[in-house]
Amino acid sequence: MLSPESATVVRASLPLVGGAIEQITGHFYDTMFGEHPELLDGMFNRGNQANGMQRQALAGSIVAFAGSLLTDPRSRPDALLARIAHKHAAVGVSEEQYAIVHKYLFGAIVDVLGEAVTPEVAAAWDEVYWLMAGALVAQESRLYLEAQVRPGHPWRSWTVVGRRQETVDVVSFLLRPTDGEAPPPVRAGQYVSVRVRMPDGVHQLRQYSLSSGPDGRTRRITVKRVGGDTSPLGEVSNLLHRTVRVGDELTLSAPFGDVVLEDEDAPLLLASAGIGCTPMVGMLEHLASKGSTRSTLVLHADRSPAEHALRADTNQLVSRLPGARAQYWYEWPGEAEPKAWSGRMELSALDLPDDLRAYLCGPLPFMRDVRAQLLAAGVSPRHIRYEVFGPDLWIADDDS
Repeated sequence: MLSPESATVVRASLPLVGGAIEQITGHFYDTMFGEHPELLDGMFNRGNQANGMQRQALAGSIVAFAGSLLTDPRSRPDALLARIAHKHAAVGVSEEQYAIVHKYLFGAIVDVLGEAVTPEVAAAWDEVYWLMAGALVAQESRLYLEAQVRPGHPWRSWTVVGRRQETVDVVSFLLRPTDGEAPPPVRAGQYVSVRVRMPDGVHQLRQYSLSSGPDGRTRRITVKRVGGDTSPLGEVSNLLHRTVRVGDELTLSAPFGDVVLEDEDAPLLLASAGIGCTPMVGMLEHLASKGSTRSTLVLHADRSPAEHALRADTNQLVSRLPGARAQYWYEWPGEAEPKAWSGRMELSALDLPDDLRAYLCGPLPFMRDVRAQLLAAGVSPRHIRYEVFGPDLWIADDDS
């Protein structure tokens, strides 16, 4: 609960803080990493630091959280924070690290805003921060408990038992726990962090959706190679493509992610673009393993059939599900998928069932567009869920 006194101050100062928040978060990261460079080793994605995506996501989450508290000062927006908590747990964030963030974040606020940060303003925003931190710590503690791992230590060694080239730029790795014990609990739609040591000695983490169902003793991740060898954004994916072979070991986190397939009978829509197909294939494999008869519409958009990763898997799984059908859109359809349509994904040509549950994954512009089409078709916003690869910039400008 945000106190009435702090709510008044936060409401008055929100335009000032919000207007400078990206400058604040940029200064925060620069200062914190300058004094704690070890945080870049195995915790933060330096590619997202370089392109500014991480600071945008942090800025958006702080402003969104403060705005939510002002809308209802008597409650905490735990749903808003669930996605952040899952991302934090997947990289091993610990409770004590929130004190480090607090020190440098509030130092950045003072440095950027100067005399505008009165004692009253500082105290009010301090309350906002610790409400946010407290909610995240509580959620992350629960997630670690459910994942059966120690807080801050979600890691386990996995052995590559299979490697399959899906497309020119996409490869799948089939993994089994190195210790021979049973895989950790997982829900269809979740992701894992992969922790690798880069050539310069620094460890980097990336999240990859599990592209297999949660019902077997192996797990599969499907990795798209991003950019060139010199691109910071693609340094991990390129390393995995170049160097990882059958018999190698990878360090993976326990599975996390709040966008999971719910066990219900309502009609289902799985809409993806590009490598966003990976969690959808995992969901389809889970449905097939359970013999589901649920009405399921599988939609995917890509550049061409040759670039549609896991296309054969998707077709095979759809054929096993009596209530499922698939529709694809390609920029260049060719002849590999004779029933595919050309151009962008258009839902108006489809007969969407009532009471639909929709899951989206792909580039943000794609998901925004499909979400808008679903809303126009009468689908409730609370029945549309989406998964973002990387920092969730949709928090900053969600149009719900």
